[in-house]
Amino acid sequence: MRATMLRSFAEPLTLETVDDPVCGDDGVVVQVRATGVCRSDWHAWMGHDPSIVLPHVPGHELCGVVAEVGPSVRGWTVGDRVTVPFCCGCGVCEPCRLGETQICDQDFQPGFTAWGSFAEFVALPRADLNLVAVPEGLSDVEAASLGCRFMTAWAALHVHAGVRAGEWVAVHGCGGVGLAALMIAAAAGARVVAVDIDAAKLERARALGAEAVASDDVVGSIRDVTGGGAHVSLDALGHPVTCVNSIDCLRKRGRHAQVGLLLGDSRVVPIPMATVIARELRVFGVHGMAVRHYPAMLSAIAGGSVRPGALVAKTIGLEAASDELASMGSFAQEGVTVITPG
Repeated sequence: MRATMLRSFAEPLTLETVDDPVCGDDGVVVQVRATGVCRSDWHAWMGHDPSIVLPHVPGHELCGVVAEVGPSVRGWTVGDRVTVPFCCGCGVCEPCRLGETQICDQDFQPGFTAWGSFAEFVALPRADLNLVAVPEGLSDVEAASLGCRFMTAWAALHVHAGVRAGEWVAVHGCGGVGLAALMIAAAAGARVVAVDIDAAKLERARALGAEAVASDDVVGSIRDVTGGGAHVSLDALGHPVTCVNSIDCLRKRGRHAQVGLLLGDSRVVPIPMATVIARELRVFGVHGMAVRHYPAMLSAIAGGSVRPGALVAKTIGLEAASDELASMGSFAQEGVTVITPG
């Protein structure tokens, strides 16, 4: 198969022909039809994730067709169109037994703990637990955009923060996951303040439903426009400044969701715990979403209240993956980029 290989961190990827993946007893091999280029992939490329062993194939936001099925698999057949959470469960550990497969003790992450989807094929384990059927009305490209950013934003707002109609939601960072959060919050009836330093991204945020935007004096601007602070705030970037701003902009008893990864030089953040205590704030870490929450998200998409396809700015081939991934270091992307390997 053709695959985009990472052989040295922070160096260009190479498009190579490598052996096809081997199907496990309880797994499947999926022919990749579309796969997103995510900032998490950029972190992997930079060497921020200690689980990655070189050489490596990145990619974790995928949609494809089942090409091979292991002998122990009962729920899937060749030809089924599927997606998968970026963090797959084992089904045995305590979190998995409680239905929280996204924080599995033995998690499998395509593109991180194993070769991923910047390739023509990818092997996925424990198919009966982890795979999600893609509805007919959802395109391959749209389904790929769900794999990390959209479903993580959904989990942040609906599973953790419990966003309600009429509440103010602040979204710090208008990349793919930030724009997804904005769309999901607006669809829930919330009023959204979008934060970014890029005027074009703020314009896109307004087009997707942001009622207000901010780029300077972020905390003060949010407090002014919301009449005292956001009810819910998300750090959708993953930086000490955006993390602290997200907490500081909350009104009393507000909820902060940390969605952006804090890795590399941003791994340690001086959280203002005095503020958390004084305002009785709630702080949530969000590590993807369990498979059991997909039906609610897919139902909202089918009903038209959220449109993940509107977040996709462009599609590219495997040969362009290296340049696209490198560009994420300067936040050059607007919206979501999806690779179509075929």
